[in-house]
Amino acid sequence: MNDRVVRIMEFLVNNDKAEVNILAELLDVSRVTLRKDLDKLEKSGIIKRHHGYASLEGADDTSKRIAFCYPIKRRIAKSAAQIVEDGETVMIESGSCCTLLAEELASMHKNITIITNSLFVANFIRNFRNIKIIMLGGYFQPESQVLVGSIVTKYARNFFIDKLFIGADGFIQDQGFTGRDYLRVETVMGLVRCVNKVYILTEAAKFKRRGAYNLIQFNKLTGVITNDDIPIEAESSMLKNNVKVLKVPSVDEKQKLYQFPGLPPINKEKERGTGNGY
Repeated sequence: MNDRVVRIMEFLVNNDKAEVNILAELLDVSRVTLRKDLDKLEKSGIIKRHHGYASLEGADDTSKRIAFCYPIKRRIAKSAAQIVEDGETVMIESGSCCTLLAEELASMHKNITIITNSLFVANFIRNFRNIKIIMLGGYFQPESQVLVGSIVTKYARNFFIDKLFIGADGFIQDQGFTGRDYLRVETVMGLVRCVNKVYILTEAAKFKRRGAYNLIQFNKLTGVITNDDIPIEAESSMLKNNVKVLKVPSVDEKQKLYQFPGLPPINKEKERGTGNGY
């Protein structure tokens, strides 16, 4: 997505909704151009269009999470895509960073197979014709559009998977990553046993939170891709346990230079409750 779309999403995160005429003026584009950008975002399920304005209201939970800290999540996804090679089969669990990774892989590779238990992920990249998508069966959680349970793990054992990418809800120093939903955590633990290389994609803010359940131990984890606001103690803990840490910039240099005319600078790190889900 281009910088203009990123700015639209940041504006919606900070203002809940935006009138089309005002947003076009702030972005210095025609209403026709703006409507094309809004159409793309709506087709992806990230925003909702209304008469004369756009908003995050009515978007599902995963779509809303994608909008929060979107530039960071996009950079994390781009970084993760660089470690995937043509011809590989990768498993992508669920969550906003993982969804954007799937889109990056679908747009840059021609011979990738993506296995997922997330209906949202599969639907998000459904229009790309240059990749194979395999859905794993299981118990359906409608709020997150994820399939969970032992059936997911059973199906996963039928494939040779090069890499598994998962998200996380929190982190406990010297212990590892955590999740909030027991069934999803149980499913991830089963998927981890099916692969050799496991990567967590998560923004640095998650390192200051805790989930109720252990998600993955350090000795099962290959690497973590996050942004450079990660707490020093957390990074040291992972490096001490031989977990690779890849960091992307929290703020892009170009994005430091702009703000909407007549408005205060955008608060790019504004956080809101995201409920369950990575």
